[in-house]
This record gives sequence, C-alpha cells and structure tokens, in this order.
Amino acid sequence: MQVVVGIDEAGRGPLAGPVSVGAVSVQKSFDVEREFPGVADSKKLSEKKREVIFSMLEKRLHIGDVRFAVGFSSAQYIDKYGISQAIKRALSEAVSVVAPEPHLVHVFLDGSLSAPSEYLSQETIIHGDDLVPVISLASIAAKVTRDRIMVDFAKKYPQYGFERHKGYGTLLHRSKLKECGLCDIHRRTFIH
Repeated sequence: MQVVVGIDEAGRGPLAGPVSVGAVSVQKSFDVEREFPGVADSKKLSEKKREVIFSMLEKRLHIGDVRFAVGFSSAQYIDKYGISQAIKRALSEAVSVVAPEPHLVHVFLDGSLSAPSEYLSQETIIHGDDLVPVISLASIAAKVTRDRIMVDFAKKYPQYGFERHKGYGTLLHRSKLKECGLCDIHRRTFIH
C-alpha cells in the first residue's frame, strides 16, 4: 500500500450541530510530523494552533501532496438514525473522497471507528488521534471544520452562544436551553 489514510471524528457528544468525520490521505513516505510541526490530537491543541495546522493542510491540498475531506451528518440525521449510524455515514462520505480506490490504501482509524468493508486494509487504534500523525491531521480537519460551522450557526441562532461552546453541554448552553428552548440544530435525542 503506497497511500495511507487517517480518519477521526469530532462532535460525537454535543447537544447541537452536526457530527463531522475527517479523512486525510498521504503517500506512505510522507512525513506528517516533519511537514506539520506540532501536529497532535485536536483536543490537545489550542484553537489557534488547530487553525494554523488546518491552514497548512489547505495549502498542501492545493500543492497536491495531501488530500483531505470532511463528511457530516446533521442533528436531524443523528436523531433519526442514532450517532453511530450518523458517524458511519459521514465517514463513508469523507473516505470515498480521499480514497476512491479502496484496494490502494491502508486506513488508520481512531478509537472505535471502522471504514466501509471494501477498505480491506484498515486498522483501528485506541488513542490513534494521539499516536498516529495522519489520524491527528484528520482530527484537526474534523474539529476545525465543525467549529466553523457552529460559529456560522451562532449568527442564525445568536441566543445560544454556539460560537463559544460549539454545541457542547456547557453550563452556558444548558442555561440557554432552559431560557430559549430548542432550535432546529439541537439533537433532541441528546437532551434530557
């Protein structure tokens, strides 16, 4: 296998907004750590550092030596089919963009994720977003893209503060839910 793909998700637990899955593909010989200094699990990086690495990722996409895509499933899809199916759908969408020929790639996935069965060469790694740099890149792509969507939603629904908590169940968000009720991007099945 000459091409490796890293896959990770962001937004599994929030009360609002989509779930996102990032997929990044590079040549096996590509040194992710050298080309993306400071790459790490998105949760361990500041928002500023994630944005810097994401900007580098976009530049490399234009150069052509890195491919990436982010797939999404909406709050409505999550409510209808459940979070596991929503992640599976978004993952399938993202990986098919960066690796349309499944037999030519080896896929590394974080945590409990799995690629569609046609990707015969795949490996799920617990804490992969911390241990495998190409998965770290995928986690950054998923997180930055989702966060930007939530900032956009904050303009449509300013009363909730989505630009601050990105839909997670913070004290601020929960108090706004009590005050304002649900909006269209809330995951009704996540709110008790």
